[in-house]
Amino acid sequence: MSAGRWDPEIYLRHASERLRPAIELLARVPLEDPEVVVDLGCGTGTSTSLLRERWPGAEVTGVDNSEAMIASARAEVPGVGWVLADIRDWSASVPVDVIYANASLHWVDRHDVALPRLLEQLADGGVLAVQMPLNHGEPSHLLITETAADARWQDLLAPLLRPSPVADPAWYHELLRPMVTSLDLWETVYHQELTGDRPVLDWVRGTALRPLLTALADEAPELVEEFEHELGARLASAYPPDAAGRTRFAFRRVFFVARR
Repeated sequence: MSAGRWDPEIYLRHASERLRPAIELLARVPLEDPEVVVDLGCGTGTSTSLLRERWPGAEVTGVDNSEAMIASARAEVPGVGWVLADIRDWSASVPVDVIYANASLHWVDRHDVALPRLLEQLADGGVLAVQMPLNHGEPSHLLITETAADARWQDLLAPLLRPSPVADPAWYHELLRPMVTSLDLWETVYHQELTGDRPVLDWVRGTALRPLLTALADEAPELVEEFEHELGARLASAYPPDAAGRTRFAFRRVFFVARR
């Protein structure tokens, strides 16, 4: 299936809020028939299945550092190779036509080192396609840091807090443009409409909050409920629902498609 026949609009009609950025990133990759495609930080393989769907003739490989994620992906997505590896250390065995990294490189520090290294893995004319959250300055993330600093769990959680390595788009332009033949760089703010009793808390549970909750569950499970209650109250104050019970949550993301 070539790029001309792969229609992202079909997927977007049925996509969840979390999948939409992955589809929009993939839609901007300009290659029709790549031979070697890598999903870097593939998780459970949801985005990998999109890559396989668009390019069924390609050799598609998913890379992740979680055994559980790789096991789930292998069970759900056939016809794909799976590699258990830390994306900070991963190296391709052959030049790659597409390296696709959707919501994974924000876990990697020193983008000034990591991104040039990934570009070196590309074949001539190959593409590095990246999407990363850029929400570290929003109330949701600031309140996570503030709550984690409470004395009740500070010793356990403080070591897990790290400055986001994700920079503004202008920084990526300055870094990448001299290294590539073309650079498609953009930023999108998704205004999500959330519902439920603790909608923002439920949203960040699966993203920024995950390492903290895992640490609490492993080391001090008796504090999980107390921590969630404290953070949930602060988030509810920062993100009040409207009269119909809907909570607007802005999520900023940076994208780029760099061609070698």
